[in-house]
Amino acid sequence: MTLDERFGRLNREVVGCRRCPRLVAWRERVAREKRAAFRDQDYWGRPVPGFGDPAARMLVLGLAPAAHGGNRTGRIFTGDRSGDWLFGSLHRTGFANQPTSVARDDGLALHDCYITAPVKCAPPDNKPLPSERDNCQPWLRAELALLPALQVVVALGAFAWDQALRQLGPVRPRPRFGHAAEAPLPAGRTLLGSYHVSQQNTSTRKLTEEMLDEVFFRARELLQ
Repeated sequence: MTLDERFGRLNREVVGCRRCPRLVAWRERVAREKRAAFRDQDYWGRPVPGFGDPAARMLVLGLAPAAHGGNRTGRIFTGDRSGDWLFGSLHRTGFANQPTSVARDDGLALHDCYITAPVKCAPPDNKPLPSERDNCQPWLRAELALLPALQVVVALGAFAWDQALRQLGPVRPRPRFGHAAEAPLPAGRTLLGSYHVSQQNTSTRKLTEEMLDEVFFRARELLQ
């Protein structure tokens, strides 16, 4: 079985997951009720698997799909303002062929980059419960096992930082999250931190385009 086929099988298993009753109920409710701007669209309303280059040396780790972004389109960071920021930066730093991500069939291709989230379903208020996080850990673990070339992990936010350390650690003393924080991981890998590309951070300029680009340019340096 090729790597692409193994990812395809894993993604089909992820999409069929119903382990967390609260998340299942929420994602499906959002898909039924919809946002007014998207009332004519069919929402995905299921778990959202990762996507990208199967041979990637860089992993971008978020938190969970957005209710009207990934939960609508079926692709993480797709169809919302957070994705505009992320893919704009990935395009400027050479990891994506285009600066936008609006739908699963929009022609976006990632180079040397794979994107996923520790929680595969949109959670209410973007806050998964610890039990929901733990239920999803096997999926993230399986994705990491299919990325043998992985060298750099970019964690968008403290939640992603903690999950990267859980899955790829341990690291002692435990490194603290911060924007542009850098920590060594076992097996010669490196963990980089960035503020999340949420509207709360970008609209207040806690995170700027220059700050985000800095993190991905540093990732590229580490890959060379």
